Amino acid sequence: MRINVVTLFPEALGPFLGASIPGRAAAAGKAEYRLVQLRDFTHDRHRTVDDYPYGGGAGMVLKPEPFFEAVESLEPADRTGPVVLLSARGRRFGHADAVRFSLAERLTLLCGHYKDADQRVAEGLATEELSLGDFILSGGEPAALCVIDAVVRLLPGVLGDHESAAGDSHYDGLLSPPSFTRPVEYRGRRVPEVLLSGNHADIAAWRQAEAERLTRERRPDLWAEYEARTR
Repeated sequence: MRINVVTLFPEALGPFLGASIPGRAAAAGKAEYRLVQLRDFTHDRHRTVDDYPYGGGAGMVLKPEPFFEAVESLEPADRTGPVVLLSARGRRFGHADAVRFSLAERLTLLCGHYKDADQRVAEGLATEELSLGDFILSGGEPAALCVIDAVVRLLPGVLGDHESAAGDSHYDGLLSPPSFTRPVEYRGRRVPEVLLSGNHADIAAWRQAEAERLTRERRPDLWAEYEARTR
C-alpha cells in the first residue's frame, strides 16, 4: 500500500513513520510512504502557499493551486485511491474508515494548516473530508499520523497476530475490556480471579461483559449503535 501525504512539514512526519508499527509495515514492504512538500508546487520566489481570505476575517487560507498540482504530480495509480482532506469540518474518522482505507492500494492525505484550506480543495480535489474529533489542531499532520497508524496496523502481516487487532476497541463496535499482566497483586489491587482460572469460556464471557459495560457507561453513542445491530 502506498500512502502519500501532502504537507508543509514533512520533517515532522518522517520520524514517526520510521518507528513502531508504521516503521515495521514499511520494513516488511507492506506500506510505502511518500511525503510531498506543498511548497514545491508554488511559483513565486517566496514559495507562498497561503493568502488572506476573501471577504475579510482573521487568519490565512491555504491556496488551491499547490494542492492540485501536488496531487497531479503523483503517479496516475496514486490518484485512483481516496484523497482525504483532514479538516475540522470533516466527518469524524472511525474504525470503519481505517478498514476501508486498508483495503485500498493507494491513499492520499492532504494536511491543512493555518486557518483553513481553500474550499475548492475540498470540493474539486478531495474525495472526502475527515476529522479526528471535535477539537482544533494546528495542522493536519497529527491527524495524518493517526490515520496512517490506524490503517497500516490492519494490513495483513503487519501485526503478526490478527487477534491483537481483533481485540482492540472499536473492532466489533465495542470498547475493549480491561487488560492485566504480572504481578497478580500490585498495591492492593488484584487481577480478577476469572483471568487466572484458565477457563477460556469464562474468560471470554467476562471480557464480553466488561466490553459491553464499559461501552454502555462511557460511549452511549456506540452502545446504541451496537444494540441496534445485535439485538
